Amino acid sequence: MDLRKLKTLIDLVSESNISELEITEAEGKVRIVKAGVQVVASAAPVMLAPAAAAPAAAPAAPVVPEETGHIVKSPMVGTFYRASSPGSKPLGEIGQQVKEGESICIIEAMKIMNEIEADKSGTIIKVLAENGQAVEYGQPLFVIE
Repeated sequence: MDLRKLKTLIDLVSESNISELEITEAEGKVRIVKAGVQVVASAAPVMLAPAAAAPAAAPAAPVVPEETGHIVKSPMVGTFYRASSPGSKPLGEIGQQVKEGESICIIEAMKIMNEIEADKSGTIIKVLAENGQAVEYGQPLFVIE
C-alpha cells in the first residue's frame, strides 16, 4: 500500500469518531486503531507505530492512582518483561538506583526485544506492570524518584 494512502487513512481515523478501521486490498491488509497503527502485508512483517495524535477517545491505559515522582511510560505496544531472560535478575527493581539511559525492562513487540531505558536518573520506587503483561502505548511502567 502506498505510504501517502496509509498516512491519509491514519489522519482520517485520528480526526474521526471511529476507533478502528480495517481495509483489505490485493497488496495486503491494513488495520488502524486509535491507540496505534498495525500494518499487515502478505509479503512483509507486521509493523507497529504510534498514531499521529492519540485522541481523548482512544482506549486508555489502566487507571493508575496519582504517583509522586517521575513516571516511565511504555513507548510502544507489546509484552512487558522485567528481565532479559526467564530466571535472570530483573533489570529494574524497587530501590535500585538508575541512571538516565540505563535499561530497566524489555518490551517484546513483533518478536523483537526492545530494551526500555530510564529517561531520568533516580531510584525506582514502584513497578507498575507485571512480568509477561501486555502493555499499551503510554502505559505507566515505573515510578522513579
